[in-house]
Amino acid sequence: MRSRYIPMLSTLLAAAALGLIFGAATSPLGRSALSGKTNQLAILIGWERHREPQAGDVWGGCNDARSSGTFPIYRGEPGYREDMDGDGDGIACEPY
Repeated sequence: MRSRYIPMLSTLLAAAALGLIFGAATSPLGRSALSGKTNQLAILIGWERHREPQAGDVWGGCNDARSSGTFPIYRGEPGYREDMDGDGDGIACEPY
């Protein structure tokens, strides 16, 4: 009988969490705080760059580019080199 309540409890907890997130997003201060957190997460997982490639960028390798916050680097952008693009897809220093 106890196991029957676990899915219901997890659904209620998920609904409460979503309510808090979307509730926070309705105020200007809440939107600002939520936006800052999602931006940090996007940088951390490589969906967004901390620093855009600059003219004259030359990296010794992907570890150097990543440590500067400039990754991934796309073909045609400053700092891109084919030897840094291991799979040849036009994206060097992918976040994985």
